[in-house]
Amino acid sequence: MARPISATRSYKELEGNPVKVGFIGTGDEGNILLTEHPDKYMDVVAVADLRPHNLDRAFKGDPNDVRIGLQRKLGAEKAKNIKGFKSHKELLANAKDLGIEAVVIATPLNTHAPIAMEAMDLGLHVLTEKLMARTVTECKQMIRKAKEKNLLLAVGHQRHYSVLYENANQLVQNGLLGDIRYIRAQWHRNNSFPNSDQWRNSIPAADKAVEAELDKTIKEYGFDSLKELVSWRLYASTGGGLMAELGSHQLDACSIFLGKVHPLAVSGYGGKNFYGVKGVGSADKQSDDRETDDQIFVTFEFPGKNYDPKTNDRDVCIVTYSSINTNKFEPYGELVYGSRGTLFMKTEKEALLWKEEGRGSEGGGPDQRLWVVSTNQTGSPGAVLAAYETSAGPKAAANTGGDLATNVSRGYKEEMEHFAHCIRTQNFAGPKEGGLRCPGTTAMADAIMAITANLAMKHKKRIEFKPEWFDYESDAVPETDSSLA
Repeated sequence: MARPISATRSYKELEGNPVKVGFIGTGDEGNILLTEHPDKYMDVVAVADLRPHNLDRAFKGDPNDVRIGLQRKLGAEKAKNIKGFKSHKELLANAKDLGIEAVVIATPLNTHAPIAMEAMDLGLHVLTEKLMARTVTECKQMIRKAKEKNLLLAVGHQRHYSVLYENANQLVQNGLLGDIRYIRAQWHRNNSFPNSDQWRNSIPAADKAVEAELDKTIKEYGFDSLKELVSWRLYASTGGGLMAELGSHQLDACSIFLGKVHPLAVSGYGGKNFYGVKGVGSADKQSDDRETDDQIFVTFEFPGKNYDPKTNDRDVCIVTYSSINTNKFEPYGELVYGSRGTLFMKTEKEALLWKEEGRGSEGGGPDQRLWVVSTNQTGSPGAVLAAYETSAGPKAAANTGGDLATNVSRGYKEEMEHFAHCIRTQNFAGPKEGGLRCPGTTAMADAIMAITANLAMKHKKRIEFKPEWFDYESDAVPETDSSLA
């Protein structure tokens, strides 16, 4: 297998010892992070999870290459020295003795902020999975705590470290697509078949064996029952629905293409129109008790480059987002529509570019593709995108001189590597100065977009974003705004 192509490193390799890290949460996402963690930059000394099944999985992994487990990742001899704890509280209680400097949090959404705050109170740097927190109030508390304690707070919107998105964004910022007036993003899945829903999970035997014991203490960790913990994405008190879990990735990407500007307004529709609906789907789907919407359709209004609310308020770019559970014809990605070309970011693996036809210039079509080419094979100072005609056949593809885009790193390794590097070098600079590419302030904007979209769907109204919501020093947040009561 060819090695994954990684983002261009803009800093020297780590000098000194790897950062000692504890991983909190070893479920689906946590095990991806354990698999991808850069062991030259991070020394994993402890892992923690409430569920015995997940804790065992952290070491043994799954029978695939996505979640290989610590034993395969590091070797059995090294893995056996990593401590396993039954809760984040146990891990944090032992953090000083273990020399832990930072934690990676990959737990259910409602626990991101409480765990991060506890960790920072102990002087630990934090990288938490997205969505940053369940409320904007919690996001602001986390940012303030990090600044108070002089700690790094990173959030796992990994597209900020994806070479594919980095190069594609260069095309956009250099004006190759012309004027961008519309972006369409989606994450479509088909969970209509029996046992096909990854968010609806049965309780594994290892967890079932301690269910009675767990149910006695589980409320202090933010859950009513083990069932709720296992399928936390389906419930209002523990998850943020499709917008938080999936849409936040897409809107983050769209915001990057538009220059990381804040949106002006959002409106949309969300509903539970498949699960739990009489006469729709199979019997198990009709009896499903999930609380989160199973399909959402939202429209964001973003300011254009020359937008001015008083003198040029029609310079607006529209971003639509949809997520459904009953069809995956177009699985997930973003389509950036420009006046001179169209860019399709497909499943984080491909960047496809189509040229617009006009004034004697022929237009392109699906035969125009962009592939990422590795620096080792081209000799270029940085990663580049090479174009070729797919109609020329496999030979032409091989002659691009590098790995094909299906082997592009999604950015997990790079975000953790840079997080560790910033810790070791005490780099608290902003993204433009070489600091964390997705610090708390950037991630809070993504959370605000997702949370406000949920409110727009709930109240069935168009909501205008307020500047003070994006100011971490202000207490103003969308979830308590008087206009949305």
